[in-house]
Amino acid sequence: MASVFLTKSHLSYILKAMCFIKIFAKSGYPGNQGNKKQRCTGHNTAKTVLVCITPLMALLLVTVCTRPQSSVIREETTVQAAVDQNNKTDYNDRLQAVLRSAEIPQNMAAVILNSESAFLPDLSVVLESSDPYLRLLVDKQDPLVPQNYIPSDLVELTDEGAFLIGRTGLLLRYPAAVALEEMAEAAQEKGINLVASSTYRSYDYQIEVYNRNVRQSGQAVADRESARPGYSQHQLGLVVDFGSISDDYAKTPAGRWLAENAGHYGWSLSFPDGYEDITGYRWECWHYRYVGKKLARFIDIWFGGIQQYALRFIHEWELFD
Repeated sequence: MASVFLTKSHLSYILKAMCFIKIFAKSGYPGNQGNKKQRCTGHNTAKTVLVCITPLMALLLVTVCTRPQSSVIREETTVQAAVDQNNKTDYNDRLQAVLRSAEIPQNMAAVILNSESAFLPDLSVVLESSDPYLRLLVDKQDPLVPQNYIPSDLVELTDEGAFLIGRTGLLLRYPAAVALEEMAEAAQEKGINLVASSTYRSYDYQIEVYNRNVRQSGQAVADRESARPGYSQHQLGLVVDFGSISDDYAKTPAGRWLAENAGHYGWSLSFPDGYEDITGYRWECWHYRYVGKKLARFIDIWFGGIQQYALRFIHEWELFD
């Protein structure tokens, strides 16, 4: 059965027509302003016309405004499909452009493009995070802004929980400290103790660390191992250097456990082996950054566990116009 659909335009037409008829009935034909007899004749004629026209106009308007419901649904579906297709095209163009600007390897980019319908929802989940510092790109080209940034939720670590501390005075942002405790408890269940050796570094403290490394090892070596002030992930308050802070840590039970399990608790290795040309720093098997469980999963699934690729991609995506 057909259904009647009256839009605002249809209602406007009906109201205008009825007003015209009402005026017409009161005054007769326009210009019929002669003697009384003429006005009466015009008035009677108008009333007759009103009686005859009103049903016909109503029938005409109903006919014009009446369409099968299925036809309306098909048209709305067609319009929505066109909008969805345009949006899909726009996102695809943006995705390709960002993959290029972020210099994501071709094989990795191909997987992402071929799985766009799964990738974009995962990306949206990451971008919905209320803490932009979890995904903030901080590397040799992208400093913190401001460079003397100080997190507002730093807490001091103690050895009263599941992890140990290498020294007193270590600070972490609160969410990272909570996540560290959760991860340390899981490690303890496997008979492994995690030791936090270095955490938050202020801008001023990073000046001391960097200058000391330059004096001891020279500029070239220092730049492979130490960030310039304002360019250090440690300043985010989201990084922990574990254990001995040496290459040997990778061979220890704790180092192996972290490599296999850190991502489950929201931690990501910042400077993996063999990616110095990508990260700007040599392999640091002890340096883990807290990014949150959702982003850690995103890094592992779509970017092969390479934090730098994922954060660079997100950075370029958010800059895209």
